[in-house]
Amino acid sequence: MDAQMTAADEAAIIQDQGYLVIPDVLSCEEVNILKASLTPYLHSELFGRNDFEGEKTERVYALVSWDPFFGELAEHPRVLPIIDEILGANCLLTANQAINIHPGESPQPFHNDDGFYQIPRPHDMVSVSTIWALDDFTTENGGTQIVPESHKWADGMYAESMASESSVAENRNAEALAETLTMTAGSVVVFSGSLWHRGGRNQSDGCRLAIANQYCAPWLRQIENLMLSVTPDKARALTPRVQEMVGYSVLEPFMGHVAGVHPRRLLEDV
Repeated sequence: MDAQMTAADEAAIIQDQGYLVIPDVLSCEEVNILKASLTPYLHSELFGRNDFEGEKTERVYALVSWDPFFGELAEHPRVLPIIDEILGANCLLTANQAINIHPGESPQPFHNDDGFYQIPRPHDMVSVSTIWALDDFTTENGGTQIVPESHKWADGMYAESMASESSVAENRNAEALAETLTMTAGSVVVFSGSLWHRGGRNQSDGCRLAIANQYCAPWLRQIENLMLSVTPDKARALTPRVQEMVGYSVLEPFMGHVAGVHPRRLLEDV
């Protein structure tokens, strides 16, 4: 990538092709620290409940509620300026999870992360997703598959439900156009919430670990109810920016207030 590119330049690439891979953002040491920090929560007990979550995929939700350390990735200075360029500096963290795909996992149904929002498509970006590779992403171990420029598709080209029988035709269409993102551990992909994508099939002998942080415009409801997961006591350990992204913030003039005051006041009342 061109070292002279600005966050606005990179946001323009995402607006155009739907995604951007930024290689080797994290050092090997940083990757190892993140993996070690996740180890206490990965015991092969939190497998998904359906094909979408993945019956051989572990998911740890609301990471910042378990350890404030995970907030560092949510506001990483290499990535957050791109998010801010697209969504504005008052965007919210809508999902914050670890995803560990085990050997033998089948591919997810193709889906888009902003499918919850009933807005006619195509539309301006209201959601941006990131996936941080903590293991190398390969074609064998379930590397994320994306359909370039599918964020520009109209409503008729999307499945009615991301995991329903009605999605079969769309899955076949997307599969023919899909590309597998191969990237080294420490790399990150930033993509439009409207982009069709899925976790791939893991045909390897090892797991494929990643952290997925998703962001949305401040006027949208978050996918994860982080305000319940991240109680005031837990939020006090977070940085001011992560506190705001979790939901301890308002959209001017007062959307999100608590009994008429800024929710930050909840963190000041000890």
